[in-house]
Amino acid sequence: MIRSLDGKTPVIHPTAFVSETAYLVGDVEIGPRSSIWPGVVIRADSGKIKIGSGTNIQDNSVLHADHDAEIGDDVTIGHGVICHAGKIGNGSLLGNNCTLNDGVVIGANSLVAAGSVLNENKVYEDNALIRGTPGKAIGTVKERHTDLMKRAAASYVNRIQRYTDAGLGHTGQPVT
Repeated sequence: MIRSLDGKTPVIHPTAFVSETAYLVGDVEIGPRSSIWPGVVIRADSGKIKIGSGTNIQDNSVLHADHDAEIGDDVTIGHGVICHAGKIGNGSLLGNNCTLNDGVVIGANSLVAAGSVLNENKVYEDNALIRGTPGKAIGTVKERHTDLMKRAAASYVNRIQRYTDAGLGHTGQPVT
């Protein structure tokens, strides 16, 4: 469901896919070739949430922030992620069921391990390999991680046409 709030309506690029069972409200911008999957909630009632090109937000994830937030290009947000981050850099991957609390900044091409919890206002450099509760940078991503992150992003871009052709997504028009 795509809903307006306080005069702000989600803006969805024509090449993006939004599942018919996702909920987007407020000042949301979805870039080209990005995909929003079943059960996702993107609630931009306290600031703008901007999602770049080729990014995928997988089933049952929640994005909300008490400020403007930016998700870069070719980002993969895994299943069941809770994301209150301020910025996620291009090419990064957030593993299934991780939690990023308010104000977290993730550098480009970084990987957050599944189940990790990142404390408020933590800043992580580019290429960081992050895991744990609380999340700590334990090193830098390796070529095998980079390959995984690129394949994950590309696989979801490749699914868009199949789901669009099957009529399983929104056109970007708000529901009144």
